[in-house]
Amino acid sequence: MHDRLIDRIYEAAFNPEQWTPVLEELSVLSGSAGGEILLFDDVKAVNFRATQITHDVAAFVCHGGWRKTSRRIQHFHAQPCSGFVTANEYFPDDVRIDEGYQMFRAMGLDSQAGTIIPMPGGELVVFAFERWHRLGLHEPEAIAQLNLLHPHLARASFIATRLGLEHAQAAVATLASLGLPAAVLSYSGKVRAANALLDTVADRLIPTAYGGLAVNHAATNALFQDAIAQARGTHDGIVRSIAVPAQNEERPLILHLLPLRRSAHDIFAGADILLSATSVHASTFVPAPQILMGLFDLTPAEVKLAAALAEGRSLRDAAAASGIQFSTARSYLERIFRKTGTKQQSQLVALLKGAPPLPGRPPL
Repeated sequence: MHDRLIDRIYEAAFNPEQWTPVLEELSVLSGSAGGEILLFDDVKAVNFRATQITHDVAAFVCHGGWRKTSRRIQHFHAQPCSGFVTANEYFPDDVRIDEGYQMFRAMGLDSQAGTIIPMPGGELVVFAFERWHRLGLHEPEAIAQLNLLHPHLARASFIATRLGLEHAQAAVATLASLGLPAAVLSYSGKVRAANALLDTVADRLIPTAYGGLAVNHAATNALFQDAIAQARGTHDGIVRSIAVPAQNEERPLILHLLPLRRSAHDIFAGADILLSATSVHASTFVPAPQILMGLFDLTPAEVKLAAALAEGRSLRDAAAASGIQFSTARSYLERIFRKTGTKQQSQLVALLKGAPPLPGRPPL
C-alpha cells in the first residue's frame, strides 16, 4: 500500500533533499501539519531536515540553546521507547513542555507523534510530526500507520546517520564514507562496486562466479541469497539484517541489506542493493537495549526477552523474568529469530553477546 513512499524513504538515505517530501507525505498520512528528522550525537542535535512549517523550530533544536534546557533525550535513555508514540503519553509534562514545544505551541501546533531510533554507533535519529492544536491529539490509527513504516525508517536512518544526513556524491566516495565494509550489488547479486574495507571480511564473504558473493556459512548463505533474490519489487518479508555466526577463529558478522531506490539507484551507477557488514566481538556482557533496538528494530518487549536469554536463562525462566506467559515468549522468540536472521536460541545468544556499538560516525 505504501510502496512508493517506501521507495522514497530509502532514496532519502542517500539523497537527503528527499527527506522533505518524505516528511510531507508522512505528515499527511498521520494527520499532521509538518514534521522533522533530527540526527543526535549523544544529546546534541548535529543535523536535521524538516518541512517548511517546522523548519525554524527544528533549526533551533539543532543549532540553538534547546539542548541546554530540554531533558527529552535524557528521558529516552532512562526509559527507551520503540516505535512511534505521542509526546503526551511518553513524556512527563515537565519534560514535554520544553522551549521547542512552546515555540510550536505559539504557532498553533500541539500534539506531537514521534520516535527515537538508536543507532549502533551511539547516535539517535528522531522523527517527529506536529499536529494543529484545534485537531486534538494524534489518533491511534495515525500512530499505527506510522509504525507500519518504522522498520523502513530505521533502516534508512542507519545509512543516513553514517553519511551525517549529507548527500551521497558518488558510489566509491559514499562507500568509503560509510566507514564499514560495504558493496553495492545488482539484483542478480553481482558486485558493482565495493570499498577497501570489504577486504577485512574476505574470510566471511567469498567471491563467486560471475562477480557474486556468498557467505562461508551454508545456512546463513541461504538467507543471504534468498534476500537478494526477493529484493526486486518487494519491501516486506525479507530478512535485511542477517547474523553470520562465528566459526573457528572468525568473528561473527551482521550483514545489512538496503534497497537502492530512485536517485540512490543513479548515485550507485544502477546498482540495486547496498550491503554493509558489521563485525562483532565475543563478550561476556549483555548488549544495551538501545543497541539491540538499533541493529534489529526489536521492540522493548522483545529486547527484554532477548537480554534475559543472553544472560543464560532458559526461555521459560526468561519469560518469567520478563513478566510474560511462556507461550507469549515463544511468539516473541520467533519474531526475534526473523529479525536477527537466526534460527536457534544458542545462535541468537552467541550473536547478542557479541554486539557492541559500531565505530562512531565519520566526521561531518
